[in-house]
Amino acid sequence: MFIRAYLRASTSEQDASRARSGLDAFAVEQRLRFAARYVENQSGAKLRRLELFRLLNDCEPGDVLLVEQVDRPSRLTSPDWMRLLGLIDAKQVRIVALDLLHLVAPDGTGRMFAAVKAMILDVLAAVARKDYEDCHRRQA
Repeated sequence: MFIRAYLRASTSEQDASRARSGLDAFAVEQRLRFAARYVENQSGAKLRRLELFRLLNDCEPGDVLLVEQVDRPSRLTSPDWMRLLGLIDAKQVRIVALDLLHLVAPDGTGRMFAAVKAMILDVLAAVARKDYEDCHRRQA
């Protein structure tokens, strides 16, 4: 099992690496080592993200995609989220989001945790998309 950190910011003016210290602290606390860190400045509302897909391409079954917040991998429309989730599931990659650790055990053991985690990820992906759309509507 490899830990692959995904650090994303929406625009080039933002610092995608700002979450690194939190991810590093989690790794030290859990005695984990990163296989790689994937950093990009790209909107989470776009499915085409080179670093995210490079991360997924590098993954082997059982690897962990570690993010600071659950909205880092997705602010996608429902069809695009389902496509991304299909790729993640096909690779048998587990998503661990630091902001969800108090809700779901990070090791993902057992079918119950897997089901709860999948449900939470789906709900929060929908909420992240709604937040994105609301923000753009208010800006308009």
